[in-house]
Amino acid sequence: MHDRAPAPMAISNKERAFFERLGERVAQFRKTHDITQAQLAEALHVSQQTVQAYEVGRRRIPVSALPVLASTLAVSIEALIGEKSQPAKRGPTPKLQQQVERLARLPKTKQRVVMEMLEGLLSQAAR
Repeated sequence: MHDRAPAPMAISNKERAFFERLGERVAQFRKTHDITQAQLAEALHVSQQTVQAYEVGRRRIPVSALPVLASTLAVSIEALIGEKSQPAKRGPTPKLQQQVERLARLPKTKQRVVMEMLEGLLSQAAR
């Protein structure tokens, strides 16, 4: 019996370009949400060096990591891979939902400021 690991599969130029763009999006979303490479690495149970390799396209992100990655970065898997997500329903998106989605795209520090302002306004309105 052989205990040799399988040889790495060759990657096409098209696949390499996909993983480079995916890594760029991961880095962009991570920075937008004020998440460090070390924090992302902890969520994915990999090293910070592995996250850095993902972000520059030197390593392929495993498909099994996409749900955790998307959840940690507060984006859809479609957004991660660069696909336009299909709307779940027809018609215009309610304004409140649009605002919540915009809030989710803000950096965490700005999200906290907006949430504090909203809490203050809601408590005043309840009086």
